[in-house]
Amino acid sequence: MSLILKGLDGVLELIGGILLLLIKPEQIGDLVRLLTQHELARDPNDFLANSLVHMSSNLSGSGTLFGAIYLLLHGLIKIVLVWAVLKDQLWAYPWMIAFLLVFIVYQVYRIVVAFSWGLVLLTAFDIFIVWITGREYRLRRTKNQQHSPASNPAE
Repeated sequence: MSLILKGLDGVLELIGGILLLLIKPEQIGDLVRLLTQHELARDPNDFLANSLVHMSSNLSGSGTLFGAIYLLLHGLIKIVLVWAVLKDQLWAYPWMIAFLLVFIVYQVYRIVVAFSWGLVLLTAFDIFIVWITGREYRLRRTKNQQHSPASNPAE
C-alpha cells in the first residue's frame, strides 16, 4: 500500500513540476492568496495559511525552476522504480533505496538551511519508504534464494 502511495506521490510531483514550469511565480502567489484569504479572514494567525502565503511571496524564477526540476526528477525516479518494484524486479529495490537516500540527505540539508514542515513530512515519508522497501527486498531476496535450484555437487 505504501509503495502505491509513493507511486502516486511521484505522479503528483511530476504534475507539480510541470505546473511550476508553466506557471509564473507571481501567478502562484496570487493563487495561494486567493485560496488562503477566507481562512486568514477568519483566523489571521493561522500558521499553515500564513506559511503558504509567505513561501509563495518569496518565490523567484530561478527558485521555481529549481523546484520544478527537483520535482520532475524526484517524481520520475519514484514512478520508474515503483513500477519496477511492483513488477517484482529485484534490481529495483536497492536502486530505489539508494535514490531515496540521496534525496533524504539533500532534504535534511534543506531542512537545516531553511526549515519547512512540508519537507520534514516528505522526508519522514521517504524514510518510511526506505525502511519498508529494505524490509521487502530482504524478504523477496530470501524467498528467491529458497526457490532457486540449488547446485547439486554430485552432478
